[in-house]
Amino acid sequence: MSPATPPAPPPDPPLPPGPTHSPDSALSPGPAPSADSAPPADPAPIPESASGMRIVHLLRAVTVSLDAFGARFAAANGLHPTDLRAIIDLLDAERASVMATPGWLGERLSLNSASVTALVDRLERAGQVRREPHPHDRRRVRLVVSPEAKALGWAFFGPLMSRVVGMLDGYGETELAVVHRFLSETAGIVADVTGPGPARVTRDDTA
Repeated sequence: MSPATPPAPPPDPPLPPGPTHSPDSALSPGPAPSADSAPPADPAPIPESASGMRIVHLLRAVTVSLDAFGARFAAANGLHPTDLRAIIDLLDAERASVMATPGWLGERLSLNSASVTALVDRLERAGQVRREPHPHDRRRVRLVVSPEAKALGWAFFGPLMSRVVGMLDGYGETELAVVHRFLSETAGIVADVTGPGPARVTRDDTA
């Protein structure tokens, strides 16, 4: 008698439903992104015929010329471009009655604490900046541009500033208000677009 045939094993349970994949599925593109998830498109170039483009190009030309002029001053006095920007920020702070500390200057220049210390040390050795006791916190210091640095800067930039002020003397109050509004709003846009490092100094009594 032949041995009994063993019973067949039970069939495998069915797989749970899921996405099916063809051999080419790894190469096929996925579903198109929805309009909400698509990255924003770059703004279209502004035509040169736009009414404001002539002003934008003039503003750019002035900016480039002033940058070159400042670089000449820095080179003539052994200053790094960051040194010059630090001095300008400190002068702006003084005019706005802002208490300029090393921490404040670091935020303005996007520098860490060690870099700000090295910068201030360098400016102090050159006689451009002084550290003075903070009037409200003896653990802190404030930064002040020296009278010698102010005199040096005025000798270089004074003639340019005098001519600009003389030109503005010929403007009426309404014209001056328009110029001030344009420059203030432009500075705000620049600050928004360029990110850290505010473009304007405003009064802050808590500094």
